[in-house]
Amino acid sequence: MMQTRTVILRKGEGRTIKSGGLWIYDNEIASIDPSVEDGSIAAVKDFDGYFMGYGFVNRKSKITVRLISRHADHPVDQALIKRRLEDAWNYRKAVLADTGCCRIIFGEADFLPGIVIDKFSDVLVVESLALGIDRLKLQILDTLKEVLAEDGILIRGIYERSDAKVREQEGMQRVKGFIGDPFDSNVLIEENGVKYYVDVEDGQKTGFFLDQKLNRAAVARLCPGKKVLDCFTHTGSFALNAGKAGAASVLGVDASQTGIIQARKNAELNGLSGTVRFECADVFDLLPQLEKEGDIFDVVILDPPAFTKSRNSIKNAVKGYREINLRGMRLVKDGGFLATCSCSHFMDPELFAKTIAEAARGAHKRLRQVEFRTQACDHPILWASDSSYYLKFYIFQVVDEI
Repeated sequence: MMQTRTVILRKGEGRTIKSGGLWIYDNEIASIDPSVEDGSIAAVKDFDGYFMGYGFVNRKSKITVRLISRHADHPVDQALIKRRLEDAWNYRKAVLADTGCCRIIFGEADFLPGIVIDKFSDVLVVESLALGIDRLKLQILDTLKEVLAEDGILIRGIYERSDAKVREQEGMQRVKGFIGDPFDSNVLIEENGVKYYVDVEDGQKTGFFLDQKLNRAAVARLCPGKKVLDCFTHTGSFALNAGKAGAASVLGVDASQTGIIQARKNAELNGLSGTVRFECADVFDLLPQLEKEGDIFDVVILDPPAFTKSRNSIKNAVKGYREINLRGMRLVKDGGFLATCSCSHFMDPELFAKTIAEAARGAHKRLRQVEFRTQACDHPILWASDSSYYLKFYIFQVVDEI
């Protein structure tokens, strides 16, 4: 299906896509062919008529066009969709030792803007965030099942978690539910040798945070025989990796009672209930309390939710990150380790590093950087797409000032 309707850019605009990005904002556009319906595909041309690519159009969104193809002879058809999916799957097979659970499609970074697909064993969970890609969602899922089947992987069910608030900015309703036949939404998975029940229906995001897989393994190497504190534990992943690695004791903390109940089930599933315990508490309240009680840990892990999802709230986010890192450092024994991260895209690496440094000065601690890491490689960072780089992850040794 060739696309002949056009979007024309203003003179001097389109710098993002010219440098390799995929988004065109409303203020960069001179005109859109009136026959172009929101959610449909149009050819994008520069002010002088030069062809820039094919993209999904949505006038309701600030991101008015999301590019999906840059080549005039690569229209958005079944062949292109299959090629994108095959490329994404082949990439995962090349970079991951274990593809049992992984993110197969990471939106713009896999050149399928606005859609995320996670694989949990033999279940797929899809999150569709843009109008244009939403119209191709079923076609993409059917084709992906075919691609996986070619490797002998049979998908028994698909669940949709398109319930993020950002869909409303696209003029779309928030939806969730089974695509096809229903199945038990508590899915058993294994990652880094740790088993989990993932609630794909009611868990956060798509049910489990796959992006921290390799970071969990990196921290686990520091935990044998150690006393560990895991803050914002969610369903217990960092805590359970520490316990599996042979930690002497682990305390996991989260404000969500639902998450804590799931974490305890996961501890029992792995035979770690005697070593790993979980407590429902507000981390901002608990850390000062533990400090007051004189408690101290060999390893402290800080994996908070995104404190900011917009540029407008960065100042408050900085205060939050500074506070938990200062409190966390004070709970690490001299020579112990702190693992700390931010999953806020708007908290850029420089600002996050500066915030940690301020926390260290406030806590009168010295930091020796062990590692700087990002998201797992099944969440690839496309350098021309800033939004694909969001997770910043540090491991430090914490030393008392001398």
